[in-house]
Amino acid sequence: MAEEKSQGAGTVTEDSPGENTVEVTFLPEGKTAQFEHGKLPYQDHGKEESILDVALNYGIPLDHACGGNCACTTCHVWVKEGAENLSPMEDDEADRLDMAADLQLNSRLGCQVQIVKPGKVVVEIPAWNRNYISEEHH
Repeated sequence: MAEEKSQGAGTVTEDSPGENTVEVTFLPEGKTAQFEHGKLPYQDHGKEESILDVALNYGIPLDHACGGNCACTTCHVWVKEGAENLSPMEDDEADRLDMAADLQLNSRLGCQVQIVKPGKVVVEIPAWNRNYISEEHH
């Protein structure tokens, strides 16, 4: 049973992460967060192992004006790949998303959508959100 994994370096293998590995790529930056499902430290914003939680853990700017409480739409993202690895949308999220700019069929709120199983997920942060972040000085 030779099970060698490079933990600290965060190495990415071609489409063959470990069976319990989650890989979340944020576009357009192309930054990828890789971690073991269920082991991500919780950052107290949004739901545990949410897209917002992943972004905060890996220093990826994703605005969250309400603190991840499903009270605004600033953490709006588009799920480009891996929707099957994410939690289904609940009514609160659907109601809030109705007010989001650039609403698409693959729109989700980063604070509400949780990673529910290992695998690859790709999300895009809309341009208006990226521009807002770059002008904001937190």
